[in-house]
Amino acid sequence: MVRRAKLTFTALLLAGMCFAAATVKHDEDLDEARRAFEASDYTKAIQVLQAAAAKEPTNGDIQLLLTKSYLELQEHDAAIRSAEKAVSLGQQNSIYHEWLGRAYGEKADHAAWPPTKISLAKKTGREFETAVQLDGKNFSARQALIEFDCSAPGIVGGGEDKAEPHIKELMELDAAEGHYAIGNCRRQKKDFAVADEEFTKALESRPKSPELIYDIGDFAVKREQPERLMAVAEAGEHAAPNDPRGKFYRAVGLVLQKEKLEEAERLLREYGKRAPKRNGYPSPATAHAWLGRLYESKNDLAGAKEEFENALRLDPRNKIAQEELKKIKKG
Repeated sequence: MVRRAKLTFTALLLAGMCFAAATVKHDEDLDEARRAFEASDYTKAIQVLQAAAAKEPTNGDIQLLLTKSYLELQEHDAAIRSAEKAVSLGQQNSIYHEWLGRAYGEKADHAAWPPTKISLAKKTGREFETAVQLDGKNFSARQALIEFDCSAPGIVGGGEDKAEPHIKELMELDAAEGHYAIGNCRRQKKDFAVADEEFTKALESRPKSPELIYDIGDFAVKREQPERLMAVAEAGEHAAPNDPRGKFYRAVGLVLQKEKLEEAERLLREYGKRAPKRNGYPSPATAHAWLGRLYESKNDLAGAKEEFENALRLDPRNKIAQEELKKIKKG
């Protein structure tokens, strides 16, 4: 009996060691995929994640990162499949529902047939609602739901009146998030004066989310507001010191002010080298376009033309480069 017990213990120990080794391997796979994602190598991330999912089919975090990777490549159907799988594995996970909503929303934005667009939009709103119900402190889901309600028509479940209680609750939880939500809602309605006021209050309330901060930065770039861009850069660098976006928005502010142009050039080039190619980050093409604007400020039209052409090589639809290059050629 003693010998059998000893053998059983040994077998259990070996089994435990094998399980631990397998767990470590799966963690290593996920870490490798995350590194590829952070390096903007979304194809590699997907390859690693697909292999990891085959080994660990009940891991919802693998499906979540697959969803994000597919969205970066604009593979909307694949993103939806992965997000639906994540939700099936974690029905009570707020983040999984949020990203399923985002996947539905991305496909809705690109859908051409109205019935498909309406169906996907309805699913988008429902997933955001579920995400908020599961976790009221999932601020990104709340913001997504508020934006949906403020921008989507009633036929798909939207409506500004539906956003109001969510904004009120968000204001009570976090003032910066609340002011941003109001500003973003007013932006959807093209009430830019109120949006301006609310975004100022949001920045003054010390926001913690770099996504929130730099979305205000995009608003300030479009409206050419250099002082706000400086405030955005300062808030962003405080919230996330390693995020390269602060360099971009500070540089654009300096270009608009026509001050410290050497510093602005350095910041734009540093941003171009460090920034990931990812949704929510100004693209390398945009950085080149602003370098073109910078050279225009220095009356270096040859340098400006070169940068605008660099921008268009990376993104033929870049509006800044298109418009400024036309002006140079006409001149």
